[in-house]
Amino acid sequence: MVQTVIFKTGVGFGLTAVILGAFAAHGLHDKLSPLLIEVWKTAVQYQFYHALVLLVLGFTGNLNQGKWLGRAALFFIIGIILFSGSLYAIALASLIPANISKIGVLTPLGGLFFIAGWIQLLIAPIKSYAGN
Repeated sequence: MVQTVIFKTGVGFGLTAVILGAFAAHGLHDKLSPLLIEVWKTAVQYQFYHALVLLVLGFTGNLNQGKWLGRAALFFIIGIILFSGSLYAIALASLIPANISKIGVLTPLGGLFFIAGWIQLLIAPIKSYAGN
């Protein structure tokens, strides 16, 4: 059950990464500065990387027995939302009359969740072999 949710979440993030990447290439390239296009591309890239990891965890990971893998998946999901989401918002801020200047603080926080997720993946096999 948990694996199915993780897999579907990975599919959703992968799908939206493709859509958002295409949107930038075809709909934003003449509206955003080259710097903001790079910010957008970074958001898509990190979203896609972690969507792929979620797919692998959902398809092959034994999340019911490995709390570390479940935590990794959760941290990756939070990381995508905070890191990529804040970068999308930063890029779009130049197009909308809204003050979202404080949203940039979420980007490094999302990055910390990515790092924490990778650490969970590192710990998972060690704890599995140790019987924890």
